[in-house]
Amino acid sequence: MTAFARTLFGRRTRRRWIHLILGGALAMPYVFVGELIVGPFTNSQNLFSSLPHQLLAFGAGLPLAAITGLFPLTRPMSVAVVRALCGVDGDRLADGPARTRQAKGRTALWFTLHLGFGGVIAGMSLATPPFAVVLIALPLYVGLRDSRLDLPELFDHTWALALSPVAGAAMLAALAGCAAGTGALLARWAPELLGPTPEDRLAAAEARAADLAVRNRLARELHDSVGHALSAVTLQASAARRVLDSDPEFVREALAAIEDTTRRTVGELDAVLGVLRDAGSPGGASDSPGTTPATAPSPTLAADLDGLLHRTRAGGLRVTAAVEADPEALPPLVSREAYRIVQEALSNALKHAGPGTSVTLRIRVVPDGRELAITAENPAPTAVVPRPGGGHGLRGIADRARLLGGSTEAGPVDGVWRLHVRLPLEGPV
Repeated sequence: MTAFARTLFGRRTRRRWIHLILGGALAMPYVFVGELIVGPFTNSQNLFSSLPHQLLAFGAGLPLAAITGLFPLTRPMSVAVVRALCGVDGDRLADGPARTRQAKGRTALWFTLHLGFGGVIAGMSLATPPFAVVLIALPLYVGLRDSRLDLPELFDHTWALALSPVAGAAMLAALAGCAAGTGALLARWAPELLGPTPEDRLAAAEARAADLAVRNRLARELHDSVGHALSAVTLQASAARRVLDSDPEFVREALAAIEDTTRRTVGELDAVLGVLRDAGSPGGASDSPGTTPATAPSPTLAADLDGLLHRTRAGGLRVTAAVEADPEALPPLVSREAYRIVQEALSNALKHAGPGTSVTLRIRVVPDGRELAITAENPAPTAVVPRPGGGHGLRGIADRARLLGGSTEAGPVDGVWRLHVRLPLEGPV
């Protein structure tokens, strides 16, 4: 009994009832237009003069509702109402206007059904409760039989008068049952009529892919800029602590390098957060390799390589760099990505090989002039302790090279750890 009462009067049923009544309210303008259509063909002068006349006007107005259902905003508005009131999982419904003829036809059918069923249930909801209340109260107020309610002569009999409360309660239960059944039927049809089409699913997949690409780019930027800075600062502070009493000059250089690193990293962090804010707004950040948002961090080989080498050496890493290319002549995108690759290579050497390690860095343009080659070599670590969440540095380097159409090779070669990256200078191939 409790489950039956919940089915007829539960929260979900009440919300679906409201959804139907809203459909009835939306149907009223079409009913009035239908009255103008059927009025000249009937002798009735008033819409509410007879039930058949109302049904005719209602039937004439529904095709107009179907035409309205073809408008672009109909599906988003219908989906929003269904999500709020019908208890349908939002993932089963489409977002945005209908794009194809089939989707528009399904939306028009849904809108017509909503207004059609809603008009019937709303009319029943207006007419049934007052009459049911009269039947329930009839035995208690005998004067109601002599009023202007035009009750049938049947209620002059004692047995009919005694059963009238039961009939009134049954009418209310029947109304609730009709509303619950109709609401459940519309909720069942909603995913079929308002659900995503293959085109909608494709558009949603493309949007998710674009969002994932932006997130991956932000993750790479945060890892390469902030991760490198934290590793460098940690090692610089550790090296300074060990020689605090014996080499004050090195300590001063290490502290200066820490100050410079943190200052630059705060600026880069602000820029990355700016990209994150732009990525959440229309026309914001783009993940296309050929575009760079104005707020994106953009250190390059030409402007920032010397500072990167100085800060790395201040952390105790001995870096021998050979730049056999003109950084100023590199394409801006290649220069930016190459800087990040060099930064990550030095960061990996700091983390895995440790301070005091010698690193050989070579940046050159290959003889045919089509590629920039970056090679970093350092003694291979005897043991690498895995870090929780670590291992993304080489993956990020590979991603950057791949986006530009380049290649990456990394691994031990003759007792040294060797990273070799080739970046095309003429764009992805």
